[in-house]
Amino acid sequence: MLNYNAILVRYGEIGLKSDRVRSRYERVLVDNIKAMLQLHEKEYSNVRRDWGRIFVHSSDESIADVVANVFGVVSTSPVISTESGLSAIAQLATDVGEAIVDRGESFAIRPHKAGKHPFSSEDIGRVCGAAVAERLKDRSVSVNLTSPDHEIFIEVRQDRAYVYYTIIKGVGGLPLGTQGKMVALISGGIDSPVAAWLMMRRGCEIIPVYYDTAPFSDDTMRTKVLRCIDVLQRWAPNHPMRVYEIPHGHNLQSIKERCPPKLTCVLCKRMMYLIAAEIAKKEKSHGIITGSSLGQVASQTSANLLAESIGINFPIYHPLIGYDKSEIVELAKKIGTFDISTSLGGECKAVPRYPATSAKIEDMCKAEARLDVLALIKKSLKDYFSICSSL
Repeated sequence: MLNYNAILVRYGEIGLKSDRVRSRYERVLVDNIKAMLQLHEKEYSNVRRDWGRIFVHSSDESIADVVANVFGVVSTSPVISTESGLSAIAQLATDVGEAIVDRGESFAIRPHKAGKHPFSSEDIGRVCGAAVAERLKDRSVSVNLTSPDHEIFIEVRQDRAYVYYTIIKGVGGLPLGTQGKMVALISGGIDSPVAAWLMMRRGCEIIPVYYDTAPFSDDTMRTKVLRCIDVLQRWAPNHPMRVYEIPHGHNLQSIKERCPPKLTCVLCKRMMYLIAAEIAKKEKSHGIITGSSLGQVASQTSANLLAESIGINFPIYHPLIGYDKSEIVELAKKIGTFDISTSLGGECKAVPRYPATSAKIEDMCKAEARLDVLALIKKSLKDYFSICSSL
């Protein structure tokens, strides 16, 4: 039984930033790690920044899995620390080797050194490898640097050394809260929660916006949307989400009464963008996120995406634009929204039988001119209400 005393946390892109930006991103990452640990009710004594690394001081090795789900974390490892002297490191390496290497198996020492020491990384590998082989000589173990059964990692820093054998892959990206805010259109389907998650992974706080299309949909859709948002919130415990619920049924009704049926979906999405842009201005956001994937459905052809966005004058982000459905589904399962999004009910009944797949801008503008767009937007924003997520 190994007695872990810390979790080593690695990040990636943060290390490429200038010293000032790097320091700020590290502070945000530490705060987000603490919030995630609090959400999962994990005990720890300290979260400490070191050059290129963050350490969570705790004997609970399960913390490594929790922290791996913090945006910005590339990987984590439960570690055992000791003094940075070569003899102390070799002793600890033999303890780890004895715990994990069985009879007839092979091992390798993977050393890494930062700071000034009277020995090199090669010295660490040679001395520790010899020590482990000597301790386990009755097990007939061997050294294999190419494809060993077990790897013993040793990271030596200025004053301490850390020995471990497990590396848990993190979600990567940038710390949430370092890239401003985005309005995210959440529909309750598979795609839109995944799109929001991907932008969260790039450091963006999201402001979810749900369009209530009643009477063209029932309460099932609203329930699905709010459950998906709750899942997204669990990925961001340090950043409470304000959810906007927008009445959209009257907009759809007006579109269906006054415009060609085949343009219903294009005009509906366009109205969503116009309303979202107003919310984004109110919230001082930097853009709008959608779940569009090129060519996946009728409203997401390149021609329709162009027609929908003409004159919006606000950045629209489509993080799924190059993904196919199977890739999106796998991400939804990883995030935890797939089962919610695929539950029965909530389909929109306003979709025409033959929706336009290649809407022309001039046709869309001509149809939109039949609507009192400003009045519809004003009514939507007047009647909306916002709620805070459950965390």
